[in-house]
Amino acid sequence: MVFKVLVVDDSTFYRRRVKEILDADRELEVVGEARNGRDALEKLETLTPDVITMDVEMPIMDGISAVKAIMEKRPTPILMFSSLTHHGAQATLDALEAGALDFLPKKFEDIAQDRKDATRLLCTKVRLIARRGVGLKRPVMRSVETRRLPENAPKPAFFRSSGLLSGRKDAATQPTVSSVRPSGKHYKCLAIGASTGGPVALQKVLSPLPADFPYPIVLVQHMPGTFTSAFAQRLDSNCKISVKEAETGDVLKPGHAYLAPGGKQMIIESAGVNKTITIVEASAADKVSYKPSVDLTFSSIARAYGGDVLGVILTGMGADGREGCRTLKGLGATIWAQDQDSCVVYGMPQAVAVENISSKSINIDDISSCIQSEMR
Repeated sequence: MVFKVLVVDDSTFYRRRVKEILDADRELEVVGEARNGRDALEKLETLTPDVITMDVEMPIMDGISAVKAIMEKRPTPILMFSSLTHHGAQATLDALEAGALDFLPKKFEDIAQDRKDATRLLCTKVRLIARRGVGLKRPVMRSVETRRLPENAPKPAFFRSSGLLSGRKDAATQPTVSSVRPSGKHYKCLAIGASTGGPVALQKVLSPLPADFPYPIVLVQHMPGTFTSAFAQRLDSNCKISVKEAETGDVLKPGHAYLAPGGKQMIIESAGVNKTITIVEASAADKVSYKPSVDLTFSSIARAYGGDVLGVILTGMGADGREGCRTLKGLGATIWAQDQDSCVVYGMPQAVAVENISSKSINIDDISSCIQSEMR
């Protein structure tokens, strides 16, 4: 299948550059270009793209306004391009709230040191969100309450297993559960890992948690370093619990969530009766692909807390978190995964599900209530 792409950017040079890259992929075809959001809306009906790449900052109609209008008119998967600045982070988060599925830095040198790696990642992300589709308007980031669709309602398309995402092909997935019966297990920490689609998913999980949630929460979201501070601030303003970008020396406290800073690694350590955070600079010599890495942080949580942990893997590309969860489970921890239907990309959750590391797969709408039921 070849996916039709609409490229939206006010720069003729950048549109041409993106078109050349995407057209070189046999699964992608750029069927049109638009100079701004208004132009994109006018071409939406005639071109019927499967996926859109969208610049954030454009004249006449900016990317955020365009995303909102597209989601109202004809919901379509959208990949945003943004600058790696604080303003760019805020704008990108606004676009994700409005319904965009993912984002990439606009400067290719910020994506990867090697141009081939950068172009490969761009094509991969465009293909994945094109396969994911939307079909129906997606719940936005600030929506805490969501309604179940009628049984006969059309479901969004989703991307099934792939060696690229999980290392297994056509692997069976766990049945989805909507509630859990409390196990009575003793807990000391909640740990959550996410990637593509994670900002919206994390908002849905964290927003309903009460201010007096009795355990500390450790969050690892694949995100550039300039984005995590803005994302932590946004979560903090929209949640009852306290959320902050983690810093070296932070002592983990109940009712507080600590977000791993982008481009670095977060390690949880024991300091007497307390558990503290150490932020480590990621070096080029590291063999870890992700910065921050769910595997590294979860493995350190295993050393600090043993098996007294509930680990949750949310939507994301790849398999980061699988080995950290395997270590946690080996010590007696409970591991859950987001279910296939509600993931933007069913990679990271599938990686723990197909290995039987996770004990349950849960729709994103139900994960928060299940956490509260299990950890009360």
